[in-house]
Amino acid sequence: MLRSIIAIVLLGACWACQESKTNDAKAEKIIKECIETHGGAHYQDFDVSFDFRQFKVRLTQSQGKFSYERQTTDTLNNTYKDVLTNDSFVRTMNGKPQALSPKDTDKYREGINSIAYFVLLPYKLSEPAVNLAYVGEATLEGQKYDKIKVTFDKEGGGKDHEDEFCYWIHQTKHTLDYLSYANGGPRFRKATKRETVGGIVFQDYENYEILDTTISTSDYDKAFIEGKSKLLSKIEQTNYVSNK
Repeated sequence: MLRSIIAIVLLGACWACQESKTNDAKAEKIIKECIETHGGAHYQDFDVSFDFRQFKVRLTQSQGKFSYERQTTDTLNNTYKDVLTNDSFVRTMNGKPQALSPKDTDKYREGINSIAYFVLLPYKLSEPAVNLAYVGEATLEGQKYDKIKVTFDKEGGGKDHEDEFCYWIHQTKHTLDYLSYANGGPRFRKATKRETVGGIVFQDYENYEILDTTISTSDYDKAFIEGKSKLLSKIEQTNYVSNK
């Protein structure tokens, strides 16, 4: 009898947890419009290759199945390839699977996953583990934006699920023009060059360090406006090809 009562209590707690995850309707609408502007239905079925730094990258998705690949060659002419899918990760050297420590598995898996995450924004904001919250308006470089704060569920949210992002969505064009995050150092990115490949808009970014580490990610725009930021790097992809 006691076991039955405990089971019922636990089940009720699970239901309560599920119900406590409320969706911000305004934020969801803004992100949905943004995803439509950047590619919409094309995100459901794509096969795109490009160069990013020292890597040859290929991202594919079809019928809910994805494959993210990156390949590089070292100074000894050894070719390394990382392949991340819905249910597996494999690293090969010259075509042979490598036995990796848990630490190296996490490092290489997160490496390709990070590339895919940023390249496939804003589409990645539609994933189940993502929590959206509308946090106000802002004016940046003469343009008006809606600010959307993003957090992640622990389950399905990845290694850095405790990180917090903020996205600035243009109020009339519905484009993702700026984003911020804190993990690895306070960063603020400004979208620069855009290229449409296979119906999807891909973006380059200027990557800024925010010098005030005490403010929240949703306030990084103020530091950027006030000149309290420093350009660290440019995030650029080249040689896009649609393999469809």
